[in-house]
Amino acid sequence: MSDRPILLFLHGVGTGDREDLWKARLTETLTALGYPHLDTAEVIAPKYAHALRGWDEKVDLPPITVKQPGRDAARQNRRVFERRMGAIEFRLGRHSPGSGLPGGDVAVGAAVALPSFKQARSYLTDGRIRAQVLDRILAKLPSSGRIVIVGHSLGSVIAADLVRRLPVALEVVGMITIGSPLAHAGFDVDKLRESLKEPPANLAWWVNFWNTSDLVAAHRGLSSVFPWMIDFRIDTKAPPSKRAHSAIEYLGADVVAEAIGFALFGSRSKEVARIGRVADIPPDATELLALLALRYAHLIKLGLEGDVRERFAGALRSVQATVVDELVARNAVTGRQTPAALASLAFDLSDPAVDAPEPAPAVHIVKDEAVVVLTLLASENLIRPFEISIPTEKLRGAMQDLTAEMGLGSKYGTDVFDASKTAREILAGRTVNWLKWGALGAGAAAIIVATGGLALAAGAGLAGAAVVTSALATFGPGGMIGGLLTAGTLVTAGGGGIALGLASPNTTAEALEEVVQRLLSTEILRRRQHLESDPSVWQTLVETEINVRREHERLDEFSDPSAPGIKQLKAKIVAVERALDYLRENALEPEVEAALET
Repeated sequence: MSDRPILLFLHGVGTGDREDLWKARLTETLTALGYPHLDTAEVIAPKYAHALRGWDEKVDLPPITVKQPGRDAARQNRRVFERRMGAIEFRLGRHSPGSGLPGGDVAVGAAVALPSFKQARSYLTDGRIRAQVLDRILAKLPSSGRIVIVGHSLGSVIAADLVRRLPVALEVVGMITIGSPLAHAGFDVDKLRESLKEPPANLAWWVNFWNTSDLVAAHRGLSSVFPWMIDFRIDTKAPPSKRAHSAIEYLGADVVAEAIGFALFGSRSKEVARIGRVADIPPDATELLALLALRYAHLIKLGLEGDVRERFAGALRSVQATVVDELVARNAVTGRQTPAALASLAFDLSDPAVDAPEPAPAVHIVKDEAVVVLTLLASENLIRPFEISIPTEKLRGAMQDLTAEMGLGSKYGTDVFDASKTAREILAGRTVNWLKWGALGAGAAAIIVATGGLALAAGAGLAGAAVVTSALATFGPGGMIGGLLTAGTLVTAGGGGIALGLASPNTTAEALEEVVQRLLSTEILRRRQHLESDPSVWQTLVETEINVRREHERLDEFSDPSAPGIKQLKAKIVAVERALDYLRENALEPEVEAALET
């Protein structure tokens, strides 16, 4: 078996794409991107135009060699496949399925009926011709090795038909289809859609590219019929003629060549993606929060087992790559050097064989400053947008390990969770749902909007006002960094801005409860750790109660008693009252002078 990667190119018919021309175009694009010359790979481009005109000798349809695995194995294969697909999307860009052209199916169907498409029609309708074409292609292939399949036009249909018939020891490290008509019902040869409900076990990944002006692709990809693969749109600006559908046109697109080059040769460099200037400098507030969150997430992973651990590790891998990428991009824009502690966590997400580097043990933070940060980590979903239910004892154990690393002692970690649990029980009297508690996102964004944008960040203690405002503007309220910063801002902002935001009709009672829970958790944690109370928590709750009651009185005068808005306001009042009652009963109500000073 040769060590050279194999490129199998399956051509369309009647496109005028000569082999020497498409090879030259692909080589030019690959080398411009920094990949090796195409000559370093073994290129196999079978000729089957004659076989499409009629069958010479009757041959049997090549058998299915790659069987569909059993239920459990199929689930495992699907999960691994989706991880690889996620990595490819991260490398190539956003999935773009397209919406199709009005009357596109009718136009493609009419075109197939034309004499110029007779060869394509023969493959779809004549089993003898189909068997002959597949047999001739298989005869050109080795029995083992690593192969990349590129299928253009009818060649994409043949590729989908062929992939499960390949020799068992031939590993398909990537399949790229271009200008494909497979989304059209007329190209569902031998019920391909049914037989490819799940990705074949021998296929690493499959991406499809459609050109905006390619009438054969009809302005849509293939994921509408094969939902487990990914589509990408390109726009070569070619006129809607044969040229727009040409393989040469597709192979000149950087993103298409990137997919082929990565499948053939792997990453262009074994180095991690560009991370700009690296220096042995301390992380800023946002970077420190991200490092602590990633460290805590890795400690959670270490405590998991089996299927849950595998899924959590895959989600964490994606989140870590995104976090590091976002922070590095921010630093590049601002001219800031990237701390070595952060740079060491970068890796090539598009290489599924590479694990996410584990962050170094957490640095020490004094007890007072750790209160808000650790409360946030305990209450937020650190792997958003993914959602995985983790047993509370696993989360608690990881928090104990984290606080021990930080020099705070494992009891601090216990107190973080006990304070959070107590706060929820005080407000709602129900069992803590940690996944739900980590889903403040949309509600937090609404509160920020209600306070007049990012102005409430001016009171934030998690980081300086300018830092938080800038970070929120950069990362938004979504994702791990944005979610933590948003929640941190809401917990530490204080003053009338947050109170107005919580009282706003745009803020649900559930979102208010989540914020109040976090505020109350920090006070309970301070008490357990024998730290001074933060009077701004009391002030924020009192001002929130005043504003909510004012809104309730304004609407209650004329609204129906059972109106949803009135019910929401009543629920808000109950939540704030319960929090204030607890603070009073536990002598956490600040002295009048102290409250006035804040």
